[in-house]
Amino acid sequence: MPASPDPKWPPATSLVGPGDEGRATVAVVGVPTYATSVTPKSSRSTPAALREALARYSTWATSDGRDLAELVSVLDAGDVDDPDGEGGVERTRALCAALPARDLTVVLGGDNAATWQALSALAGDRLDGFGLVTLDAHLDFREGRSNGSPVRQLVDAGLPGPRVCQVGLADFSNSAPYARDARAAGLHAIARERFYDERPEDLAREALALAGAHGGPVYVDVDLDVADRSTVPGCPGSAPGGLSAAEVRRFVRAVAASPQVVALDVTEIDVERDAPDGRTLRLGALVVLEAIAAVTRRAA
Repeated sequence: MPASPDPKWPPATSLVGPGDEGRATVAVVGVPTYATSVTPKSSRSTPAALREALARYSTWATSDGRDLAELVSVLDAGDVDDPDGEGGVERTRALCAALPARDLTVVLGGDNAATWQALSALAGDRLDGFGLVTLDAHLDFREGRSNGSPVRQLVDAGLPGPRVCQVGLADFSNSAPYARDARAAGLHAIARERFYDERPEDLAREALALAGAHGGPVYVDVDLDVADRSTVPGCPGSAPGGLSAAEVRRFVRAVAASPQVVALDVTEIDVERDAPDGRTLRLGALVVLEAIAAVTRRAA
């Protein structure tokens, strides 16, 4: 979809630029991991496709009555080159280290291996001072190195297990041995069923209270396979009965409104598997915009 030629309808892509002093600042980084996926994933760049999808949307948040173009500036730092390859971890760390001061870093995956790479890179030798919230159907606590293991890799590297809160875990999408491992490591879980009766905003605050109880920075992983498969056919691990698009968006806007949240990723979209109408990428782009909108709420 081409950008609107109407000067009074600026697309969300127009947020990228030098910005003005006094605005909130967001950095966008692409970490296009795919090679270690448990479910084979195409190599087509998801970060590039998400950037294209942003052109479908405007900068005006109707619910807030606020124009993001007046409140935030976005730096697009580009993508890590071949993050799965030799030296990929070092390249991710180098790109993240070069980012200027900002209120939020948005990481465009890639599969969920991007979570381990990005949080490791952003935390450096301070990983034990971070908390982690995952909005995900899966524990991601497998052994080894894959898109099914980032949470375990992070805990093994020094992220305290009791500062991890996993939201939206799905029935029949995890295993008993790995669930026992996660409990033994002290990880918290907020069951998917609680979305039936409770507001996403309240669950987001609870997750932050658990992951951020230490008062330090929190990283948020948004694995879109937490959503219903009809909404995200481009997520190989999605299943029927997942969260609605509205529930995902509300959770993201609520969690990212906390100043403790310093980074948020969007992962597990396989562009080649998406529906012809691009519904998975469209939701991914909206998650990015919800996170950006949330940053402008921090001082509101």
